Amino acid sequence: MSTSAATTAPPAAATAQETSATVEFRQVRRAFGAAVALDGLDLAVRPGELLALLGPSGCGKTTALRMLAGFETPDFGDVMVDGEDVTAVPAHRRDAGMVFQSYSLFPHLSAADNVAFGLRMRKIGVAERRARAAELLELVGLPQHGDRYPHQLSGGQQQRIALARALALRPRVLLLDEPLSALDAKVRLTLREEIRRLQRELAITTLFVTHDQEEALSMADRVAVMHAGRLEQCAEPAELYAHPATAFVAEFVGTMNRIPGRTGDDGSVVEVLGRRLPVDGPQAAPHREVEVLVRPEAVELLADEEGKARVTGTMFLGALTRITVRLADGTVVKADMTTHAAATFPAGAAVTVGLPDHPVLIDERRA
Repeated sequence: MSTSAATTAPPAAATAQETSATVEFRQVRRAFGAAVALDGLDLAVRPGELLALLGPSGCGKTTALRMLAGFETPDFGDVMVDGEDVTAVPAHRRDAGMVFQSYSLFPHLSAADNVAFGLRMRKIGVAERRARAAELLELVGLPQHGDRYPHQLSGGQQQRIALARALALRPRVLLLDEPLSALDAKVRLTLREEIRRLQRELAITTLFVTHDQEEALSMADRVAVMHAGRLEQCAEPAELYAHPATAFVAEFVGTMNRIPGRTGDDGSVVEVLGRRLPVDGPQAAPHREVEVLVRPEAVELLADEEGKARVTGTMFLGALTRITVRLADGTVVKADMTTHAAATFPAGAAVTVGLPDHPVLIDERRA
């Protein structure tokens, strides 16, 4: 439901520049008893971008969203919108629209009346409310559903109505709290494409909370990965995947192998699978036992009757097949390759495992 403070709806001709906003979290901290939800969050959202807050349960992403909406107050730090400190501004006076996981539609109101609810609360005239509701129902692809009640709509349709309601007052910031997690896979895919289309069309600054890495990577302009109340990395999806800043990001975003290695004389080089590779990112001390983090698509397999590794299984993934290999020391490594190429590596085959000459991320050896 929109939490806009406007008393009249902005004109339909409002430009993206007028309706988009910058958002900043400055050293924001929030604790619930002994549990720290946010631990000095510093994050800036650009006007008109969709930024995904990604992380496991309890990482602080929803707390950050609720703080921007005005439903939570930080113990320390500031929340800024267009350079204005809104930390102490109540929720109903913030120019934000929010969509919840549970839809939160009013069961006794029709779809059109749900969309227009915020306008009615702002005492907008009946004719203007109806026109705006019709416009939004068209925008979300449900122009013929205005007279239906929530129980007559599918989950995906209810979430579209909730989105239309959040947009009714043309908020400067749109907040999405895991809005797709209650939907089945096919509907989720369709709706995330629709949300992205609408967000781009309206150029509205959007924060999207999710624990689903595929959603985040496919929808967002940038992804902020959070862990234990802290921001681990904020980057464009391709940068996040290809160049994770920390071991946590590397393993949370996509699949990652951990292969035993040892750092060289100065810690800038690691010895792994018989090669010496440059270290990317944080380094360990010299001559330290570490684990080298490598994506499955970077693992190279060579059929070799003298090879000390063995293929233990394959998993068909469509155009790609994931091959599982056990090294001589018992380490399990996954390699992704085209399904056609994978046919030459049946279970039990002897192979040699290699890595390309690229910088790699390392982590301290796990006990």
